[in-house]
Amino acid sequence: MKFNHKQQSLPTAIVVGNGTNALGVVRSLGRHGVPVLSIVDHPDAIPLRSRFGVKQVWPAIAGELFVEQLESLAATSSGPTPILFMTEEKTVTTVSEARTRVQAVTRIVLPEHQRLMSLMHKQRFQSLAEQTGALIPRVVHLKCEADLSKLIDLRFPCVLKPAYKHHDYGIRFKKAYVIKSAHEAALLYEEIAPVLADIVVQEWVEGGDDDIYFNLQYIGEDGRLVVSFPGRKIRSWPPRIGGTASCLPAWEHAEELEKLTYSFFRKVDFVGMGSMEFKRDRHDGRFYMIEPTVARTDFQEEVATINGVNLPLAAYRYEAGLLQIEKPSPSSMRIWRDTVIDRWSQVAQGENAELDRYPTCDSLWRWDDPGPWFQSIQQRIKWRWRALTDRASRLSQS
Repeated sequence: MKFNHKQQSLPTAIVVGNGTNALGVVRSLGRHGVPVLSIVDHPDAIPLRSRFGVKQVWPAIAGELFVEQLESLAATSSGPTPILFMTEEKTVTTVSEARTRVQAVTRIVLPEHQRLMSLMHKQRFQSLAEQTGALIPRVVHLKCEADLSKLIDLRFPCVLKPAYKHHDYGIRFKKAYVIKSAHEAALLYEEIAPVLADIVVQEWVEGGDDDIYFNLQYIGEDGRLVVSFPGRKIRSWPPRIGGTASCLPAWEHAEELEKLTYSFFRKVDFVGMGSMEFKRDRHDGRFYMIEPTVARTDFQEEVATINGVNLPLAAYRYEAGLLQIEKPSPSSMRIWRDTVIDRWSQVAQGENAELDRYPTCDSLWRWDDPGPWFQSIQQRIKWRWRALTDRASRLSQS
């Protein structure tokens, strides 16, 4: 598995991941002449269709096999030590557990392992946030049926969600549930517990999708804040509790969001790529911490790039010892949008005037890199054709 890039004076950026997140990182780096190696573990992965970077399909992007593949790549490649960018949580867990081996062959900045695992677990993050004095909604941690009695301490409505990403949970249940009472939470927990007993119930912060903010950051190993970007969601999918469907910069709150995020990260000794999600309460106007994303880029990371703050490039240049690009003035207002899920959210919630107010950048479509968009169209045609043929087959048998 040999990889030798022509631009040997620059370290290769290894971008690991199958989805839109990884595509955004590949584009953010590739457009600026960074030698990119995109690693996926699925033949239909979106980054494979980008014109930027060299691509390799590996058997896995997590687990022991992935670590062995990285070591094999290093043994057969030349040039400066590559810089590793992760975009999926399963890769983060693997790399952190095998950090001695991974950091021997790549450049990746990580906090201490147990601290990283705590930040990736919702209840342990809650404890850290409370210890640092951060403003955060109250949470009850459910590990067994007996813990349900603790729900009496919460103010409903609340959000019920898994304490950490769990494959089987993700297949059978929603990302999160808004619940109106302790009784409703108990009924839902009874259904979920056989699959995953480790659940958190968090008090709801009043507000809609467009009250959800985030701050994206890269912090060097020396604790220096290299780059920061403030953003706000427009719509989520599923509405109110899901991932980002569309978002834009939140320059008006840049200073406060940066301070809240960086202060917390420094208090818990976090370094590397990370971000924090907040919700601004419509009643008191304050920002409440919801959850961090750590050691990897966020799903909507490219919103920063299209608005003049290229976080992957800033991180790459910092780790490669290159001069930083001058910080742009906060003036650009472009919307980043995952068109498919944003349309689903629009159907569920109705129109949002902000999407007509500013230029919109599709997460897949680019004039200079149309391949990922065309692939998505082909996949949707295949899915619809399969659904039609399955339906026709069922009708013919009835």
